[in-house]
Amino acid sequence: MVKEIPKHESVSPLTGKQYTIPEIIDDKAGIDSFIALHPGKKVVVIQGLGFVGSVMALVVANALTEEYAVIGIDLPTPFSYWKIQSINEGMFPVIADDPKIGQFYKRAREKNNLYATCDPHAYTSADIVIVDINLDVKKQSNGNGHLEDYTVDLAPFKKAITSIGTHCKPDVLVLVETTVPPGSSQKIVKPILEECLQQRNLPTGKLKVGHSYERVMPGPKYVDSIQNFYRVYSGTDEASADATEIFLRTVISTNEYPLTRLGNTQATEMAKVLENSYRAMNIAFMVEWSRFAEEAGVNIYEVVNAIRMRPTHKNLMLPGLGVGGYCLTKDPLLASWARMNLFGSDEPLEQSETGVHINDQMPIFAFQYLQSQYHESLKDKKVLLLGVSYLNDVGDTRFTPVLGIYDQLVEAGCEVVLHDPHVVFWEEKALKVGNDLDELLKQAYDFVIVTTGHKDYRNNAVLINKLLDQHSSFIYDTIGILTEDEIRLLKTRHVVKVIGRGDL
Repeated sequence: MVKEIPKHESVSPLTGKQYTIPEIIDDKAGIDSFIALHPGKKVVVIQGLGFVGSVMALVVANALTEEYAVIGIDLPTPFSYWKIQSINEGMFPVIADDPKIGQFYKRAREKNNLYATCDPHAYTSADIVIVDINLDVKKQSNGNGHLEDYTVDLAPFKKAITSIGTHCKPDVLVLVETTVPPGSSQKIVKPILEECLQQRNLPTGKLKVGHSYERVMPGPKYVDSIQNFYRVYSGTDEASADATEIFLRTVISTNEYPLTRLGNTQATEMAKVLENSYRAMNIAFMVEWSRFAEEAGVNIYEVVNAIRMRPTHKNLMLPGLGVGGYCLTKDPLLASWARMNLFGSDEPLEQSETGVHINDQMPIFAFQYLQSQYHESLKDKKVLLLGVSYLNDVGDTRFTPVLGIYDQLVEAGCEVVLHDPHVVFWEEKALKVGNDLDELLKQAYDFVIVTTGHKDYRNNAVLINKLLDQHSSFIYDTIGILTEDEIRLLKTRHVVKVIGRGDL
């Protein structure tokens, strides 16, 4: 429970507030006091307080048919410590365009059934542990963004599972929600937990390991994507699957959204990465077609919308700046890695790997398109980027494609100004982000580039009028949010270009 760690700072990207991480982590008294407030309630520990775990904690704290005492746990690192402090201080660490987040957090505060910590002592009282941590893929790319190789780094994941096994009760249910390589629950999670229990001279026969992947969609339906959406689940054995089902029925509206039980954890793990691989490949498919449209003088948006009238093609994607977030950028690689490393195949999933390779290059394509349309030097040009989040209406900068175009603009010698209504501090770049668009637009820019589809930028007459007040510049829409009328107005004063709009 007591761990020596270096003394350093953790900064909230939402408020800019700095927290000093203590040199010694010992929250036993706080954890025990919290649990004592909820006698008779099952204790659910959420491992990981990121964009999935933090909201999952809210949903469990507001469970439909049972009252739980919920503890969120994360690491005492600069990236995570601020989340722990924020939850306990009354500031939820995720801001998104979903009123249910504030409502659920308020109710949890009123019931006092949500607590956050970085002390693994929390696992000692857990009846259920939900694993919502990162499992990273390390990519090696050449200078042009081409994916040359990758590795799946299981060490942090294994360490996190070991932390559970070192402290948990022998009859705990460990429910893995993290997206993992198929085979992980059976071949990695369960053996680690059993070994830890054996080392503690505890029985392993009552241990339960389940897998039920999340389908979290940050944005206006954030909470509903957990509580009011379909779930697939399984267990490493029948008892584990049964325990997983019993728990899920307490937190998910299963009458409206029935659960789907698969035969084993390999099946549910495969379902998750196949889901995301399909979407990633759909996006990659549109990359080359949008470039073709630009060459052919075609508006790819009207083409796609015409095709979408056919019911079988409604999910055809639109072009954009690139793929971001934690899933689509890596999940196809997890599947391919698992095939070769956990199931002994000599062949990768080639199409899935190629889809990731194409998507990783999208910010490079976007920058190249800008250069092809603007024939002067970019050196010393002033650029306003509208959006740093990878997803509209949420402050999530993980693997955002905006990073790719930002780096290229800076390398070209541009002065880049950042705006995002949902991000105060861009962690990956250690940069402050402006939130007052009116104030930023008082400055003059050579380029205004729309990089995220926040509602603040869509159908916003005030924004368009302020852009019309700017001196003649280059408006570049990388995601196609400008309407025909807005483009027509802006072109009276500016050069306007949109990815996939070869007709402009």
